[in-house]
Amino acid sequence: MLFRSAIRDGGYEPRDAHAASAGQDPLWRDAWPVALGLALSLPLVAPMISALWGAHWMLPPLWQFLLATPVQFVLGARFYKAGWHALKAGSGNMDLLVALGTTSGWALSVWLWASAPPNHPGGHGPDLYFEGSAVVITLVLLGKWLEARAKHSTLQAIQALQALRPNIARVLTADGEQELPIAEVLPGDVLRVLPGERIPADGDIVSGESSLDESMLTGEPLPVHKTPGQRVRGGTLNGEGALQVRVTAVGATSLLAQIIRLVEDAQAPKAPIQRLVDRIAAVFVPVVLGIALFTGLAWFIQGATFEAALIHSVAVMVIACPCALGLATPAAIMAGTGVAAQQGILIRDAQALELAHRAGIVAFDKTGTLTQGQPRLLSLHAWCTQTESELLALAASLQQHSEHPLAHAVLQAAKQASPALALRPVDHPQALSGRGIQGQIDGQTYLLGSLNWLSEHLEAAQQPALSAALADGHTVSLLAQQDAAGRVRALGLLAFGDQPKPGVQQALAALRQRGLQLAMISGDNRAAALAMGQRLGLVEEEIHAEVLPAQKTEWVRRLQNEAHARGHTVIFVGDGINDAPALAAADVGMAMANPEGGGTDVAMGSAGITLMRGDVALVAQAIELSSRTVAKIRQNLFWAFAYNVAGIPLAALGYLSPVVAGAAMALSSVSVMTNALMLRARRR
Repeated sequence: MLFRSAIRDGGYEPRDAHAASAGQDPLWRDAWPVALGLALSLPLVAPMISALWGAHWMLPPLWQFLLATPVQFVLGARFYKAGWHALKAGSGNMDLLVALGTTSGWALSVWLWASAPPNHPGGHGPDLYFEGSAVVITLVLLGKWLEARAKHSTLQAIQALQALRPNIARVLTADGEQELPIAEVLPGDVLRVLPGERIPADGDIVSGESSLDESMLTGEPLPVHKTPGQRVRGGTLNGEGALQVRVTAVGATSLLAQIIRLVEDAQAPKAPIQRLVDRIAAVFVPVVLGIALFTGLAWFIQGATFEAALIHSVAVMVIACPCALGLATPAAIMAGTGVAAQQGILIRDAQALELAHRAGIVAFDKTGTLTQGQPRLLSLHAWCTQTESELLALAASLQQHSEHPLAHAVLQAAKQASPALALRPVDHPQALSGRGIQGQIDGQTYLLGSLNWLSEHLEAAQQPALSAALADGHTVSLLAQQDAAGRVRALGLLAFGDQPKPGVQQALAALRQRGLQLAMISGDNRAAALAMGQRLGLVEEEIHAEVLPAQKTEWVRRLQNEAHARGHTVIFVGDGINDAPALAAADVGMAMANPEGGGTDVAMGSAGITLMRGDVALVAQAIELSSRTVAKIRQNLFWAFAYNVAGIPLAALGYLSPVVAGAAMALSSVSVMTNALMLRARRR
């Protein structure tokens, strides 16, 4: 970024190589070989088309040669290169079949033309097959372009995300407000964001309040209210309020950039099924070449001319081109990842998408995954003369300047009280490390702190409330008053705990209805874990508490031993840094995104799937999408193999010419991609 600034200061304008080419649509940029191939091939097939209406004519052999040769060796150069690399590697692929088949047809036509007598019967040249080689290459190029188009359509979600990046940011400096290119914004800069603008970069709100549209990240349609101190993400849309945001991450380190990379990376790896297909294709190609050679020899031995025998052999090689076989898995994977991105499910690893549908056990982290991850004031018990409202007002007043998470919970509860509680001034506040806080309110000294500090001042009548709170797994603080003589009297109890996320019970029940076994693996104490698990509908055997991060991995492996014995896989869902080892160890790791940041980035890097909303229901959606994607893969593989099994015998017996075989091959590829893209039609 400083490099860009230095270049601009030198009087030059820096340009991003990627950005410079961004205006060129690669989809249409790569269409010209197809267009040229069609333009050169149509005159070659025109006589065949006109013959359907009784017009019989033929281009001169020279014109056929001039039209077909550029298609064969210029447009078809990619097949020679790929086929040569396959031969050097000791394997075969579709490109090798295309190169051999079309070259045979072109070479045969040249030989027939060169060896034909000057006065050919009929007054025209010999029957040549230039149109066969040209049309096959053109159709294969068309199939590859359609594959690129299918991929392009599944990447629309990525392009939409990229378009959300603002180009200009308003940076507040000592000299005032300055508009800078987003590439020159640095962490620590303070940005001014006006209502209706998109947040230029990840950061924390310094001042101002507003409602942000975060649907591009989470899929949640409702705006989220943001106040000072809260995290905002680049690309989200600011609502009605002006904000000042201190930048924490820009460029490749921003959440938006990470999301884009996750979706892009999901397109690259091959799933296990695709790797199996590649191994099958490596065996399939030499077998086909053997069948083609046998076909030519058999026809020649049976009395056919060399020309006819070669044509049948070429037809076998063309019809056997495993285009559809090669497209079956990647087309479905790309369509599946595109649909998932639109639902707020980001697939980083294609293998995860393939394995999720085989899940037998789904294990969850507790805090931040099944629960909201922030302590809440759940209950108060006022003793002596104070009411619960008075107790809350005193506690909030004492903690109004504290940054402790429990203090935030108390202040939030006071703010949400009806009516909102007014905070009182505190004299001589003193924070006591490891214990709590004390201060004077209206001349009285109050103490607020941990159970270990103040429990000795409890009376017998106050013990049942304490025991009940501890049995529920709550964290307990005590509020007490100290008189002038130093005697301490307990005034009340504050019970804190986490809360389940909205709808999590229903989401877990839905997973159980799918026949899945559930587990909760938590580092919390057993009482708290059991209490929360029971609220979520889990039984004691499904709750594993006091588990350290390294031990979570061990628990995942135990579950894997159980699931793998039944042919199933294990999904682990977590949200934080402590969950990263378990996410990586599971057959399928699902990272639950945390809008406030935390360990989400680390979790996302360890998981194959990221759920961009903190909604457990997305787990079932991801499993369902995996099931649909794998079903499409299997359908595509079936039809691809069925096509080859049916087409090769027909070509060998002489029922398919190279031109017809090429057309059928291209049609099968288009059908495979169309079937894969039908995943989008069922988008929820």
